Amino acid sequence: MRQDLERIALISDVHGNLTALGAVLDDIDARGITRIFNLGDYVGKGPRGKEVVDVCRERCEVNILGNWDDALPDPDRDDDSAALAWWLAQLSAGQGEWLRGLPFSHDFLISGRQVRLFHASPTSVHRRIRFDHDEAEFLELFSNTPATGDGPPPTVVGYGDTHDPYYEVDRERRTVFNTGSVGNSLDDPTPVYVIAEGVCGSPDDAPFSLQSVRVPYDVEAELAVARAMGMPELDGYAAELRHGVYRRDFFTGTAPAYHRRSRESRESRESRESRESRESRAGS
Repeated sequence: MRQDLERIALISDVHGNLTALGAVLDDIDARGITRIFNLGDYVGKGPRGKEVVDVCRERCEVNILGNWDDALPDPDRDDDSAALAWWLAQLSAGQGEWLRGLPFSHDFLISGRQVRLFHASPTSVHRRIRFDHDEAEFLELFSNTPATGDGPPPTVVGYGDTHDPYYEVDRERRTVFNTGSVGNSLDDPTPVYVIAEGVCGSPDDAPFSLQSVRVPYDVEAELAVARAMGMPELDGYAAELRHGVYRRDFFTGTAPAYHRRSRESRESRESRESRESRESRAGS
């Protein structure tokens, strides 16, 4: 007898964008999904970190640590700027401690698949793995580390951090997905989250799916709030929200660097060019 399937909404990287979070939560509610897991980065970049923390503490069944959540309220942080000071000042009493005390990862079982969620990598919230990783980085995602603990090794890994959603699976059924970002999506600036569907808690194989969902929202309303609040780096924030261009690229005038690069090494390229040169000389 087939068991009923359950859906879990997986969100990440809200980054103080309360307008985008509201639109995504409305979509989740409209689908009748009641379980929400948050993969971190509640604060920074956008103006309303305090409100985002309040909403996520109320609505999310699972909240885990992101790199901004660890670094921004760190009392020993030795780097600072007007923007960092401003974002930190928006938090209410106790929120910084709550953020820094969040768990590093969350494991659960669904449709016979062991799932592990973390923010950026299995070793640190401050070390990211992009979608164009190599095989060693892919395999590393499934490893137990001092940060994740010694639970059952996952067969499915989900993370955020890069603001760049993707899905990858190998012949051993190991599956990696990135949720993308709710509040600061890059390339396509439309907020995105993931729906995981299956038989929760079951060790037996059953239907399982992962679906990415894009949810449009009122970008200009969010920027109007940031402007009214006097948030620093507003031009960079606008570039990210309107165009999906990372603010560092905006400020330096460099082209966005989110596309897959050739994995051909310098050595193999030089070897190929040398071989082609020899063949060309031989044929002349």
